[in-house]
Amino acid sequence: MNLELLPQDCISYILSCTSPRDACRSGMVSTTVRYAGDSDSVWEKFLPSDYQEILSRLVSPMVFASKKELYSQLCRPLLIDEGRKSLSISKSTGKKCYMLSARNLSITWSSNALYWSWKPLLQSRFAEIVELRTICWLEIQGKISTSMLSPKTTYRAYLIVKFANRAYGLDYLPSEVSVVVGKHQSQGIAYLRRPESNRPCLERVCFLNRMEALRSKVSKGEERVPYEREDGWLEVELGEFYNDGGDEEVKMSLREVKGVHLKGGLVVEGIEIRPKD
Repeated sequence: MNLELLPQDCISYILSCTSPRDACRSGMVSTTVRYAGDSDSVWEKFLPSDYQEILSRLVSPMVFASKKELYSQLCRPLLIDEGRKSLSISKSTGKKCYMLSARNLSITWSSNALYWSWKPLLQSRFAEIVELRTICWLEIQGKISTSMLSPKTTYRAYLIVKFANRAYGLDYLPSEVSVVVGKHQSQGIAYLRRPESNRPCLERVCFLNRMEALRSKVSKGEERVPYEREDGWLEVELGEFYNDGGDEEVKMSLREVKGVHLKGGLVVEGIEIRPKD
C-alpha cells in the first residue's frame, strides 16, 4: 500500500497503532508521511494515559511545542513529588519508569546521625543521598502502587547504590532481597560489593568459619551482585513482578540482619522500578 495516497489523518491513525520507534522511522518514507508521523494525534497515543497528572507533579514546569517534543522530554528522568521521586518513559515503548529517592524509602535508623549520614552528592539526580556510617542491622524498604506504573507490563526493581572508599562488612553475608505484590513474591540474595572487588586473603580467613556458619541462616534464592550503570551508579536487582493493571502495593526490600556484624560505606540513591527489557 502507498501511504502517500491516503488522507493525512488516516496515515496518522495508522502510525498511532504502531510504536514510537516505527513512527520515527516512518519519516524516512516521504515528507507527507513524516508530517503525519509528527502529528499530535500520533504522539498522544504513545504518551502515558495520565501524562497530564504527571505534568502537574513536576518540580520544574515543562515547556513543549508538540506532543512529540513532550514525549522526547519525558524520556529523560524528571523530578516529581517535591523532588522525592523521578520519572521517565522508555524511548521505544513509552512505558513508565520510576525511581524512589532515599528520602522516599524506609531505612532502619536512617534518622540517627550515628548510623547514617544525609548529604548532597553531585552525581545524584536527587538533592540528597544517604551514606551508611556503621550499623549491624541493615534494612531498606520501598513501596509503590501498581496504579502508578504502566499496565500489562513486567517490571524489575533495583537498589541504586555506590560504595564509599572505606566500605566494609557489606558482603560478609549475602543480603536477602525481595519484591512482594499481593500473593506474588520474588526472592533472592545479593552480595553488596564492587563488581571488581576482592577482599584481602587475611580478612577472608579471619571471618571464614563464622560466616560459613551464619550463611546457613540466610534464605536461599537466586544470587545477585551489583552491576554498573551508564550513570556511574551500581544497581542490585531486588526482584520482578507483573503489573496486570490493578491497584496493589509493591513492597521492595533488601535486608541483612542475621550477621550482627558491623558494616558501613554503603551509599544509597534510591530504588528504581523499570520495565523488564
